[in-house]
Amino acid sequence: MVLQLEGWKHVYSGKVRDLYESTDPNHAHLILVVASDRVSAFDHVLSPEIPSKGKHLTALTNWWFDRLSVPNHVSHEIEIPSAVAGRATVAKKLEMFPIECVVRGYISGSGWKEYQQTGEICGIPLEAGLTFGAKLSQPIFTPAFKAELGEHDENISFERVVELIGSEDAGALRDLSLKVFARASELAEQAGLILADTKFEFGRDPKTGVITLGDEVLTPDSSRYWSKAAWDRGERKDSFDKQVVRNWLSENWDQAEGSTPPSLPDAVVKQTADKYSELVDRLTSSIS
Repeated sequence: MVLQLEGWKHVYSGKVRDLYESTDPNHAHLILVVASDRVSAFDHVLSPEIPSKGKHLTALTNWWFDRLSVPNHVSHEIEIPSAVAGRATVAKKLEMFPIECVVRGYISGSGWKEYQQTGEICGIPLEAGLTFGAKLSQPIFTPAFKAELGEHDENISFERVVELIGSEDAGALRDLSLKVFARASELAEQAGLILADTKFEFGRDPKTGVITLGDEVLTPDSSRYWSKAAWDRGERKDSFDKQVVRNWLSENWDQAEGSTPPSLPDAVVKQTADKYSELVDRLTSSIS
């Protein structure tokens, strides 16, 4: 259900977030980003929702923005409506690039599947003999073309990014993504965590022309975190995100075309909520 917020007009709903534009012409350059408790997997929005998920995503995104030395979309020009306080951000409108800026420091997820088939990820050859969860010799930029709601994001090569947005912007997105990933990995390690992979979204600030980090950042919806202690023991699959949801769906839904995913059981909902909460606590309590 879309909320009606005084002073704001709903303009779009994604899998997890709802976007509102200000009805005040003086604030036409701003947008309200509201993180819902919805959860998605395999390009489907699932039910029921995950309690407090929106607040966890917003809190962690803001926490990371405060610690990353790159421009971000947060604006403090006007207050957040009380009805969505704690799970919303007033942000500058950006001219978004149609690129999911994925960085991988370890091999897992769709990258693991692609590697098994081709020995590469997004056209980048990798050494032979890697196992699931293995650390790469260095982080790699593995972009994807951002799909419309309900469609699959498409992994693409860096050369394709150049074709889509030009060489200068493609290089800037790659370099910024690798820079942020390196800094975030250092901080995560202080909390006893491994940042295995993540995705960023960037846009251009229409007022300044500066490439700016937007959307959510380094949350359990956009990133894969592992316990460093568990990884050292050889455990690779227990991540601080919605992996428990993906695992349950894989075991209980055939994902046939046109089919609807089943409702998540209470135990899976609780376990997922606990994972989100634990990640926020581990990061924010371990790092000043």
